[in-house]
Amino acid sequence: MYRFLLTPRWWGINVFVLLAIPFCVFMGSWQLGRFEDRVDDHRTAEAQATSNRHEAARPLAELLPVDKATVGKQTTATGRYDRQFLVPDRTLDDRRGYYVLTLLRTDSGHALPVVRGWLPGEPDPARAPAPPTGEVTVTGALQASETPGENGVTARGGLPAGQTAAISAATLVNLVSYDVYDAWVTLNRGDSGMTAVPASAPQNTGLDLKAFQNLGYTAEWFAFVGFVIFMWFRLFRREVEFIRDAELGLLPEGTEADEDSSRARRPSPSGV
Repeated sequence: MYRFLLTPRWWGINVFVLLAIPFCVFMGSWQLGRFEDRVDDHRTAEAQATSNRHEAARPLAELLPVDKATVGKQTTATGRYDRQFLVPDRTLDDRRGYYVLTLLRTDSGHALPVVRGWLPGEPDPARAPAPPTGEVTVTGALQASETPGENGVTARGGLPAGQTAAISAATLVNLVSYDVYDAWVTLNRGDSGMTAVPASAPQNTGLDLKAFQNLGYTAEWFAFVGFVIFMWFRLFRREVEFIRDAELGLLPEGTEADEDSSRARRPSPSGV
């Protein structure tokens, strides 16, 4: 009855199943490994953030360029405040508001974006405190330039003058006539009564949407394994039922199932 398994059609089905199952298992295991790596990165980032808060501030030049090892480190820089911008659509403690971002002109000729604090509501230049005059020294957590559309950073354009969607050198160099560091600093204490903005973890180190996408893909790949096995058994059972029906004469002559079953049961010319 099971001689049909040796037909070319079933050879193709069996080879497909034998290749599909290990491939799906491999892909599911790989996606699970990606999720576990993100969990480990998240734990490492949390531990690093805790230790960074207790470290002494280091000069900015010693921590550039920003990477996973230096992001969140305490840094200090000296200069004079210059242009000020508002960064809309920023949430803090489940409240919608905006950052007050001021460029600090340093002796190097580059400007350091400094988030002096957060204010609730819609961006309003009249409510944003003016920066201190004269030479100032700032201390805060070093952050990597933001990418629009990632980690909650808005990608919308057409903002009013004096606003910027992302805190990044690529954006700010189009708004000022001098060079800007490819990094920014959030003050440990909010300036002029504003709320301090906590340092954020480096990109791709948190349990964000991408992490749970990896977990979802893991479930999908292992579900594919079950689906492949289920379909094989379904096709196998249907083939067996067709053969039984053909043997009992329940199928009309000339049907594809009857012909396949007959070929599967038909003895070879040699009589074997």
